Amino acid sequence: MLALRYTKLEDIERVMEIIKQAQQYFKEKGINQWQNGYPNAKVIENDIKNGHSFVLIKNNEIVGTIAISFEGEATYNKIFEGDWKSNDNYAVIHRIAVDHELKGIGLSSEMIKQTELMCNKKSVGSIKVDTHEDNQAMQRSLIKNGFDYCGVIYLADGSKRVAFEKCL
Repeated sequence: MLALRYTKLEDIERVMEIIKQAQQYFKEKGINQWQNGYPNAKVIENDIKNGHSFVLIKNNEIVGTIAISFEGEATYNKIFEGDWKSNDNYAVIHRIAVDHELKGIGLSSEMIKQTELMCNKKSVGSIKVDTHEDNQAMQRSLIKNGFDYCGVIYLADGSKRVAFEKCL
């Protein structure tokens, strides 16, 4: 049984373990994502405070983490080399990661499905997400889960990201 619930402050240590695993994976693969100390515990704490941080629970253990926001994303206001599929209200997925020991069993897909359920309850018609252009695993997961490539966005620091959207 898998369940998504709000992250609690006492979960931060476990969430950071999962994020550190992802950071190490990116480093080993030569992907310059999450290599500058981001996201850190302060970012997760801020997500918790804003009601954006969730953890995936399997057998009473935290096996994944995800940030979900319904407040828009300023860096998505301009998209290059393409277009968003919709201009309606949307959810944003950030900081998704699963326990390295459990990769490949559909945990990311489950968190995306749970995000879709949240969207349906809030009458939100799409989900937008961005990732590093070298993060092929995330891009494959997004496409597998019905997302379409939409173009390129730039983060506040100027970093390039590829953008995807799924209309529900």
